[in-house]
Amino acid sequence: MERKQGPRGVATDARARSACLTSSVRHQSALNARLARFAQWRGYLVTTMSCAALAAAVHSRWRLRAAVLRPLSAYGRRISVRFYSSGMTLDNINWATVDRIIRVDHAGEYGANRIYAGQMAVLGRTSVGPVIQKMWDQEKDHLKKFNELMVTFRVRPTVLMPFWNVVGFALGAGTALLGKEGAMACTVAVEESIAHHYNNQIRTLMEKEPEKYEELLQVIRKFRDEELEHHDIGLEHDAQLAPAYTVLKSLIQAGCSMAIYLSERF
Repeated sequence: MERKQGPRGVATDARARSACLTSSVRHQSALNARLARFAQWRGYLVTTMSCAALAAAVHSRWRLRAAVLRPLSAYGRRISVRFYSSGMTLDNINWATVDRIIRVDHAGEYGANRIYAGQMAVLGRTSVGPVIQKMWDQEKDHLKKFNELMVTFRVRPTVLMPFWNVVGFALGAGTALLGKEGAMACTVAVEESIAHHYNNQIRTLMEKEPEKYEELLQVIRKFRDEELEHHDIGLEHDAQLAPAYTVLKSLIQAGCSMAIYLSERF
């Protein structure tokens, strides 16, 4: 027989459903509370980690700044940077002299590179091409060294660099159009002027406590000797047979003297 459920059974079911709902609500509330605590803890953890990261970054930056500032003297000039291994530092030299020497030598080597570039553009495929290329390679090494010295001693380049760029190439190409002899006459004239200028710089530094400038003197002496080698190579390859050799040489050297004067000062 089917059992009928009376009012008492209905009340019992309602209470059961109410208890189940209450339990579910309590469970959900407890879960929400846990999630809230977890979110709060996570926020605290993220904040803590961010603060720690920030502190580490600040500490690292402070250490970096300390490392940068440590070589500076009380007057703000770096004194620990040494040129190679000698006593030549940035605080015990004649700044005006070194600044002038490096700027003009950098300009001179740059101009010499452009002259050889012009010669190679015209004579690169001829029999004298390898000879010019060998001298040009040495000039590239000279320019590279003076580029490094410009950075080390914080020397600005001459403002006339764009001018020497054009004039140097034009001089090299123009004399090469006169033939091999014309190019070699240009080489003799330029290298003789540069070697003479290097000798003047050596004398200047020797008069100013030469032990302070020993490494710079070594660089200048080495480059002077290589310029003189180029001069002799030019003579060996018939430079003196160029048209109007004496006049051509005098004009080129006059131009070199003017370039040296302007590059030292501007």
